[in-house]
Amino acid sequence: MARHHPAAADPALRHVVWRDLVAMRPRDGLIECLHPLPWLALSFFLASIGLWPLAVPATFMFFLTALRLNHEAIHHNLGFGPRGHRRVLHGLSALMLGSNSSVAFNHLLHHQKVGTEDDIEGKCGNMRLLEVLRFGPRFPVETHLYGWKQGGPQLRRRMAIDLALNAMVIGAALASQWAPLLYHIAAMLVAQCLTAFFAVWITHHGCEEGLVARTQRGRLFNLVSYNMFFHLEHHLFPAVPVSRLPALAARIDAAAPKLAKRLRMVVPELGAACALLVRYGTRWDDDSV
Repeated sequence: MARHHPAAADPALRHVVWRDLVAMRPRDGLIECLHPLPWLALSFFLASIGLWPLAVPATFMFFLTALRLNHEAIHHNLGFGPRGHRRVLHGLSALMLGSNSSVAFNHLLHHQKVGTEDDIEGKCGNMRLLEVLRFGPRFPVETHLYGWKQGGPQLRRRMAIDLALNAMVIGAALASQWAPLLYHIAAMLVAQCLTAFFAVWITHHGCEEGLVARTQRGRLFNLVSYNMFFHLEHHLFPAVPVSRLPALAARIDAAAPKLAKRLRMVVPELGAACALLVRYGTRWDDDSV
């Protein structure tokens, strides 16, 4: 099946200038690698002093930034060589649990087969909300098994390294009985069960033909989410690093104004949300008369 091409969404996208946004230096990649560390340290600190309600949002931010870093390593967008990107995937596998080598295999397949029956990762986008939440615990299991069966000997070796690192971290937690590490293990297991919802469903559900993903506008929300919801832009131009997706989004909006009007947001803008509330409020008033 053919790889999704930007022109499938709008022919005007052929005129978008994007190649100048691609190049990353190794030091740029090192800066990217730093993003999850403060959140990880903060979550451990808060857990160590018993502030569990505050540790949870810190852990969430760690997982979000780790997903971003993992995503960049998958697409070789960190400015490192192939071995450097693989090392990032292995390191993140130890911190996030699971095999990010398997995640990489399934994610690249998702880009090639998006919206088809062969898209093992993206099928969650076609589910309803409750369905995807119920499916969540099965998602990492199914994708790992698929990667192991379909990825070949090289992928299986990399997955074996990832899973060995998982075993070492879990073993250290059980042996030490250190509460912050035990908390981190439990939190990562829960997070892995929510990736179908958080990493796939919210960016792909309800998209019309030609628009394979949702996006986001608004500086504050994109700042808080580390630009992770410029997902349509990423699918259209996957070689562009996440840090430069806001610039790419502005160029897309300028080059393809018709497409810009059709965009679907991950989180509706305040005006759109208010309009929706007013519309449903008016219907309620009409029905009550």
